[in-house]
Amino acid sequence: MKNFILSFFAISLLFSCKNEPNKLVKIEGKLLPITKETESVKEIEDYIAPFKKKVESEMSSVLSYTPVDLVRTDALNESSLGNLMADLCYERANPVFKSRTGKNIDFALFNFGGIRAGITKGNIKTENAFNLMPFENTLVVAELSSEKIVELCNFLIKANTAHPLSKQVKLVATKSGYTFTINNKKIDKTKTYFVLTSDYLQNGGDNMVFFKNPIKLHKLDYKVRNAIIDYLKETDTVKVKLDGRFIMK
Repeated sequence: MKNFILSFFAISLLFSCKNEPNKLVKIEGKLLPITKETESVKEIEDYIAPFKKKVESEMSSVLSYTPVDLVRTDALNESSLGNLMADLCYERANPVFKSRTGKNIDFALFNFGGIRAGITKGNIKTENAFNLMPFENTLVVAELSSEKIVELCNFLIKANTAHPLSKQVKLVATKSGYTFTINNKKIDKTKTYFVLTSDYLQNGGDNMVFFKNPIKLHKLDYKVRNAIIDYLKETDTVKVKLDGRFIMK
């Protein structure tokens, strides 16, 4: 009996000492400021040196040339850089879209805030493309109803900003109304339209909610930045002008 009792207590003690799974109680963080007094670690610098050299070489590679400064503030409702961005994205994306659908994109629209840097006169480098578009946004084509196109026009007029529009369209707004043409044709209420934009804007970014819930969405799996780089690689000298594609009277 004594041995039985001792065995019982031993077994009970074994189960009572069974490890419980660890549970996370809290996470603490600490800000470590980097100042000029912070010393580098030679081993780390030596390790990243080859990668740094490769990146710097790629960023400094020349893609194209511009005879003038390209900025987003040439005029109130359009800009040289905005026109360039919208047109080059259309030019690069339309063959992809047509090969998949047999149809053409009607026009392109992006946002003023998406242009993050200008390009100064002279050689255009890969670094310029990354500064212009530092985000990982991709190109998409939203099929919109004529009603959504009207919403798009009203948005542009109310915003009164140089949002990048491609050359296929012309918007002229006055106090009494507006005219909007796509390839020199007015909006057809019986048609749908294929509009090129970024995935960010298509999700309603920058208050462009007319892009949400399209009739159909076509994802091109093509980054905006890559389209910029591909275009510049094939363009010896960038030529762009203000052509009145959006006028407020």
